[in-house]
Amino acid sequence: MRMGRSAAVVGASGYAGGELLRLLLAHPAMDVGPVLAGTAAGRPVTELHPQLPQLAGLTFGATDEAAAATLAGSDLVFLALPHGESAALVARLPADVPVVDLGADFRLERAAAWEHYYGGTHAGSWVYGLPELPGARAAVAASHRVANPGCYPTAVAVGLAPLLAAGLVEETDVVVVASSGTSGAGRRTTPALMASEVMGALSAYKAGGVHQHTPEMEQALTAAAGAPVTLSFTPVLAPMPRGILATSTARLAPGTGTAALREALLAAYADEAFVHVLPEGSWPTTAATAGSNSVHLQVAADGHAGRAVVVAALDNLVKGAAGQAVQNANLVLGLDETAGLPVAGVAP
Repeated sequence: MRMGRSAAVVGASGYAGGELLRLLLAHPAMDVGPVLAGTAAGRPVTELHPQLPQLAGLTFGATDEAAAATLAGSDLVFLALPHGESAALVARLPADVPVVDLGADFRLERAAAWEHYYGGTHAGSWVYGLPELPGARAAVAASHRVANPGCYPTAVAVGLAPLLAAGLVEETDVVVVASSGTSGAGRRTTPALMASEVMGALSAYKAGGVHQHTPEMEQALTAAAGAPVTLSFTPVLAPMPRGILATSTARLAPGTGTAALREALLAAYADEAFVHVLPEGSWPTTAATAGSNSVHLQVAADGHAGRAVVVAALDNLVKGAAGQAVQNANLVLGLDETAGLPVAGVAP
């Protein structure tokens, strides 16, 4: 019988929740604790997650008024709820229960940004859990409440932060075009997500600065640059179930070439288990990161346009959500940061 830390998952019926359960089942020091869901309460876990036969016989508990009491005995609670729903549950939890929130409720520092992009009352901000950013690892390890980053912001921040910190690119002219698999929209049925609409098609959405991840990306990059970053973001829906490929460009500082850009990335991530700068000339593919907690990076200086081009690939459900949440939980609980997390992908 395993005797690891008990990790509860709230919002476990969704894709990110299912990925959390998958990772916890293979974790050497954490066990699956209470498994709660909203509309799926009372249904068998394997009805929605047939990929988890170890959980046969387990049913989803309810995220009702009694949920806080159910969660109080857990060593850590993962929240994989829709944006705007975490704060109300957190308010009912004992203050000493560690929480990693995969939603956006506690990511943004500015109340005005929350109100503009999400609406409603700003719940405040927690430590931002992207361990590979400067100072973040120590801050997460010293905290018991962590805001897990969004999937797009993870890909963009990992790629651009070292270049901004080194002054190799300008902070006022950043453009990002990023493609995501359909699981990024969650487990919901809309006409735009039907297979017949998605297969064989790429489609932009929420273009023109209205995507809710825009202020989160600007916040993370501003911290890296030490100056306000302005970013134009266009997300694209891709005909694949999971993965993100983010192409970020920024105007080069005078005299900057590919060698300097690569050196900045290599220096920043030389000791990181999950960030891999690919050999020069090799470009990231989402297939290579599927199922892993890894980010693959490549960079080049476009001398013709005077811009740096950084391409990042990751699995939106792992490093972009559940895997990063487990990475943060490991730090909060004083465990090996890499415990239970795959570095290698599963392609093809």
